[in-house]
Amino acid sequence: MTADTQAADTSEKPDYDSPWKEALEKLFPEFLALLFPAIHAEIDWSKGMQFLDKEFQKIVREASTTRRYADKLVGVTRRDETPVWVLAHVEVQGDPESDFAERIFTYNYKIRDAYQVPVASLAVLADTDRGFRPQHYSAALWDCRVQFDFPMVKLLDYAEPERWAELEASDNVFALVVMAQIRAKVTDDAETLKRWKFRLMRLMYERGHERARIEEVLRLIDWMIRLPKDLEAAFRQELYAYEEQRQMPYVTTFEQAGIEKGVQQGEATILMMQLEEKFGSASLEAHRERIEAADPEELLQWSKRILTAETPETIFH
Repeated sequence: MTADTQAADTSEKPDYDSPWKEALEKLFPEFLALLFPAIHAEIDWSKGMQFLDKEFQKIVREASTTRRYADKLVGVTRRDETPVWVLAHVEVQGDPESDFAERIFTYNYKIRDAYQVPVASLAVLADTDRGFRPQHYSAALWDCRVQFDFPMVKLLDYAEPERWAELEASDNVFALVVMAQIRAKVTDDAETLKRWKFRLMRLMYERGHERARIEEVLRLIDWMIRLPKDLEAAFRQELYAYEEQRQMPYVTTFEQAGIEKGVQQGEATILMMQLEEKFGSASLEAHRERIEAADPEELLQWSKRILTAETPETIFH
């Protein structure tokens, strides 16, 4: 099988939820501005935002599911000074989930019940089924009825030529994340996918963002678009040549970001192994998402605490 005809999927199953979790945390205002602009306009961003991972984990800990999702619960302030919480949910798996809308409803009312705050649930569908578009949940018994509606964005809609052109022309850096996700999902030919990956990387450089932002987005694109080893090597050679042309440092932005991410993933893996060994698999699953989303400093602190911790809670306080 040649590189021109081989499939785009690799022996390693693509990990779509982890890059989305990082993208939501690093680029949450940009995420809302691109996909939910009316909601973005209602928020007073000068008041900052708070990621409520601990609160959200308490809500979903009892849920029994083998599916993986990218969820972020974020505290923000509306322009009328009302504190509100926003639950951004990204459906990242290939097959549509029949009880998706019910789960969105359940998370929403559990958060409201536990914390007594207004909650907006936003859904982003990254699957490839054009007909899967849940936006409502309803249940009724006699004259008693529940009706829950939530905003939804279908990323596949952006693959249409007019919408794709909007993404390419956008100065919102999150557009590149959306483009990477779409191409990773809809492109079957690996050589074609390599060309798309290079095009998106080049767009990132050409838009003149600061170095830290470039590193974040390049890492996300690399994480979402996985290539077979031979094509990945060829892609990196092309990218390095392009970086040299632009007089980038010897250790490239892209390469350095990959090194840092590899170290961080290694630290997270070791901590999860220690947690499972000391407190069991249930504790590991309860804290897995938080560990995977942690920054290096947090991972270091937790790795020290686990040595003397008597309960998992004392590690993550």
